[in-house]
Amino acid sequence: MHTVVERELELNLVLSPERSIPVPARLTYRTDDPYAVHITFHIGSDNPVKWTFARELLVEGVFRPCGHGDVRIWPTKVEGRSVVLMALSSPDGDALLEASAAVISAWLERTLRVVPPGSESEQLGIDDGLAELLAPTPADDLWLHGPWPSDESQDGDA
Repeated sequence: MHTVVERELELNLVLSPERSIPVPARLTYRTDDPYAVHITFHIGSDNPVKWTFARELLVEGVFRPCGHGDVRIWPTKVEGRSVVLMALSSPDGDALLEASAAVISAWLERTLRVVPPGSESEQLGIDDGLAELLAPTPADDLWLHGPWPSDESQDGDA
């Protein structure tokens, strides 16, 4: 059974230093994808915009600037409030989003209680899967001791 940690929130899409618009969003963390966080932006279209990136990136971004390329995250203050800024870039365009640091931190804490840092691989069952894949089977006995004729000639002919 997998656990899902979700949070509906409102982000601000920053259009300029003086102007932003609210964007409803959902943060999702799933134990069947333990390294990732998912953000779905509901922008009034039939198809919500979805982003997925490393949970570790968001955790670090609450405390210090991090990321490069498509996802960059950093903490800052806006009008005395602690916020987290997320700069997202794609071929379709760029967006700068602002979220409450307290809301992001509280949600992240819930995900970290469900899957503590460093224990993500345990959620994937890789060890169990490998053990099952590498477990001996009855066919292994045939292969190792099989009824295969010897490649070596019995009478010394080459």
